[in-house]
Amino acid sequence: MSWENPSNETIKEILESAKTVAVVGLSDKPDRTSYQISKIMQEQGYKIIPVNPTIDEVLGEKAYKSLTDIDEEIDIINVFRRPEFLPDIAKEAAQTDCRVFWAQQGIISQEAYDYLKNRDFTVIMDMCIKVAHSILVK
Repeated sequence: MSWENPSNETIKEILESAKTVAVVGLSDKPDRTSYQISKIMQEQGYKIIPVNPTIDEVLGEKAYKSLTDIDEEIDIINVFRRPEFLPDIAKEAAQTDCRVFWAQQGIISQEAYDYLKNRDFTVIMDMCIKVAHSILVK
C-alpha cells in the first residue's frame, strides 16, 4: 500500500492538541530550515526538543543524542533528515510513547511509513509542519 497522509482534520487535531515536538536533525545554525521552522513553532507555543548528537543546545533547549534519551512526553516527532535515514529513525520512534511521526516537506520513505503504520502511528510525510500549522490552526 502506498503511503498516504491523514486528513486535514486529523492533522489539525494533532497540531491543536500537541504541546511538545521532538525535532530530529534540528541544526543550531540559524540559516538552516530546521532551525527556522522550529523557532517559529516555538514562538507558536510548542516546546521544542532538539534531537541531534552533534550539538548540546539550540533555541534555549537541551539537545538529546536520540529520541530514546528524551525523558519527557513527546507529542510529535518531526524529522529533518534525508529519506534514507527514516527507517532507522522510525525504529527509534517506535521505542518511545509518541505515536505521531512527521517527516518534513520533500522527505518520504515507504519503508518507514509501513513500519510505523504497523505500530499504530499517525504518519505525515512530505509536509512542512509550519505551513500546515499556519493553514489549519487559526
